[in-house]
Amino acid sequence: MTRKHFLLVSDFDQTLSFNDSGHVLSEMLGITTFAEKVAGLSHQNLVQSGAELSYLLLHDPEFRRVRQADLIAVGKRIRLKRNIALLTSCLERGIEGHRFDFYVVSAAPEDVVHSALEGIVPRERIIGTRFVYDETTGEIASILRVPAGYGKVAAVNQLRESLGMPGERVVYVGDGSSDIHVMLHVNRCDGLTIAASEARHIASIARRTVMSDDALSVLIPVLEDILGYDRPKVRALFEHHGVLIQEWDRVRTDWLTIRDGRRLAAGARG
Repeated sequence: MTRKHFLLVSDFDQTLSFNDSGHVLSEMLGITTFAEKVAGLSHQNLVQSGAELSYLLLHDPEFRRVRQADLIAVGKRIRLKRNIALLTSCLERGIEGHRFDFYVVSAAPEDVVHSALEGIVPRERIIGTRFVYDETTGEIASILRVPAGYGKVAAVNQLRESLGMPGERVVYVGDGSSDIHVMLHVNRCDGLTIAASEARHIASIARRTVMSDDALSVLIPVLEDILGYDRPKVRALFEHHGVLIQEWDRVRTDWLTIRDGRRLAAGARG
């Protein structure tokens, strides 16, 4: 087997975690209108999908009181999926000589992700929304970068180019609408896209969908589609690392909207 070098990039919110950073921050601050504010921004198309929290932190009166210490505290409250450390160590060691450089690219505030993944993923392997803080007041003065929408595509491309990686050796894992652009881009380059959600808008784009509360599940499409593993070999590798795949169901989902054709026909005649 020819040994190759790959780039594996993962989103953070609800891909490596169970929580959305914005919801956790809002709960911590006692703000009850976060979902409505995000929906309003989405409806007005004011910001890229995924960048709503950053916009609120910079412009919304309720969120303007947030300081860097608050974002670090939020990171400690985030509930992570199991075995992220094992996933990163497996990728770092390589599998049958195949190397995988693991990075996290997220529209979530970088301070949140650094705090949540401290001791698990090196800070230099995390690309998130970066703020500039006012030296006097500590408030957020400006946004240096937001890896959301096309910004996430740019971040992944920069990583790929810095590593000298061809497009077909990029693996991207995400769960939501902010991942659509980057998944389409990776698909066009013949890379591997993995959805961590069954949401229709993302599962229909990703080449594979894996649902699990364990981050190690990301390895299954990698092992099958890149290294050609069958199920027994996948199970054996997991058991070698001290974990057991207890249940493994594979289903195909058809999304349908069915209406009364007679009513539609009658409406057309009317």
